[in-house]
Amino acid sequence: MSTPPPPAYRVAGPAAVAGEPGRLWNLARTLAATDWKVRFFGSVLGYLWSLLRPLLLFGILYVVFSEIVGVGEGAVAYPIQLLAAMVLFFFAGEVTGACLTSLVDREALVRKIGFPRVVVPLSVWLIALGNLALNAVVLVVFLALQQVEPRWSWLLVPIPVVLLAAGALGIGMLLSALYVRFRDIRPIWDVLLQAAFYATPILYPVERVIEFSQTAATIAMMNPLAALIQETRHLLLGPGVPSAGEAIGGTELLLAPLAILVALAATGVWLFARTAPTAAEDL
Repeated sequence: MSTPPPPAYRVAGPAAVAGEPGRLWNLARTLAATDWKVRFFGSVLGYLWSLLRPLLLFGILYVVFSEIVGVGEGAVAYPIQLLAAMVLFFFAGEVTGACLTSLVDREALVRKIGFPRVVVPLSVWLIALGNLALNAVVLVVFLALQQVEPRWSWLLVPIPVVLLAAGALGIGMLLSALYVRFRDIRPIWDVLLQAAFYATPILYPVERVIEFSQTAATIAMMNPLAALIQETRHLLLGPGVPSAGEAIGGTELLLAPLAILVALAATGVWLFARTAPTAAEDL
């Protein structure tokens, strides 16, 4: 009697995290610096595009929604509220969108023996952090132009920003792991991001939502991104702008968006670590 052929085995590649943390950081930093230079190679304005693009979009949206539509009428420092929200939203969008295709875009690196796969999304995250830092400088300039008085609460602004950065990286790792096998993830995520831009109180102050319905404001604030953006606005501009706890209808309710953010980020890290060893074979 003939013996059945042995089953086919997949050869596992390196784990998501392999090597010393210092080596991982150096690899990610080197890859990020290289990609940053390549992105603007041959461009006349170079790195200035990282500032000009969001500023141009901010100018258009401000004119439309403040001067024409009038949604910012009566709001405290509406230009600051709009710019701060745009900076944070586009940072989250840049991290998740670039992480999504990062493993596929860098297939040659992923196939290298011993290359820790976490370096790929981490390098994308570092580039986005650099852009966020540049846009933060612009935001500070606008605060000065709007004659916003410095507040002690500014020292707390890094808290929601760090939460957003960590959550965006975790979600980006989730998307990148899924995209290796399911290429439909990209158009789906593009649609979700577009919907989130209008569903999140970015173009309009959250006070408008509260005036319409506290229930609607509570639902909107269940989005972790909305809660973090609103808290940042509050810390920058003071009591005249509702905090995330006030907007959602009670500080204790903020546990819900926080739990959602932690769950998504943790799932992303877990799935990325689980699928990293076989990522090269799945590409």
